[in-house]
Amino acid sequence: MKAAWALAKREIASFFVSPVIYVVVVVWLLWSGFGFYLLAKHYATNGGFGGSDTPLSMFFGQTIFFYVPLLVLVPVITMKLLAEEKKSGTLEALSTAPVTETSIVLGKYVAAMACWVALWFPTTFYAWITSRYGDVDWGAVGASYLGVMGMGAYYMAIGLLMSAIAPNQIVAAVLTFLALGILFAVGLGQFVFDDIAREVAEYISVWAHMESFARGVVDSRYLVYDASVAALALFLAVRVLAARRLS
Repeated sequence: MKAAWALAKREIASFFVSPVIYVVVVVWLLWSGFGFYLLAKHYATNGGFGGSDTPLSMFFGQTIFFYVPLLVLVPVITMKLLAEEKKSGTLEALSTAPVTETSIVLGKYVAAMACWVALWFPTTFYAWITSRYGDVDWGAVGASYLGVMGMGAYYMAIGLLMSAIAPNQIVAAVLTFLALGILFAVGLGQFVFDDIAREVAEYISVWAHMESFARGVVDSRYLVYDASVAALALFLAVRVLAARRLS
């Protein structure tokens, strides 16, 4: 674990001295801020969205504008994790060092999750500003961020796996976008399919996940799904690195 933590600190430092993460955060905050402004304006003008929805619950995953930028920004964050190491030749140096593949993957993953937290931490301002002008269900807000962290857990793990597979950063970004896009598209089947197919699609659907959490309902099935997909992706990333070392 010491090796994994040392790699994580090195990777986090490299992230935050690179302009890429700042561009990603600024783009996300501009996009999400404008989206939240439109939701709040609609709520103030029309008196609500129907039911118990609020600007905050609508913001957390109940519009397509929540997901589109993430399907683009996540590949940008994760594409360099291992693909850049391979291109620069430093992965070979790590492979010959007394560091296990598991430590390498975990170190990279911790760094990616740190970037995910950095992406979302400024959005807590939306909850604060809402509380200044109305009532806020802080339990639902906490559940929403729990859902966001669960989503990020497997989004980042998939991005890390694709970065391990891909020969360079561009291919890694494209593969991550395709993988996340396919999962998102399959999840939309909850609005199309019936019976068992609908239940499966709803279980996979990140939209269904976030809709539940945004309303303050912590469904353990979704957390198990997030953790399972993340664990599988990380395991496969370790096996890819192990196969590379053997070759």
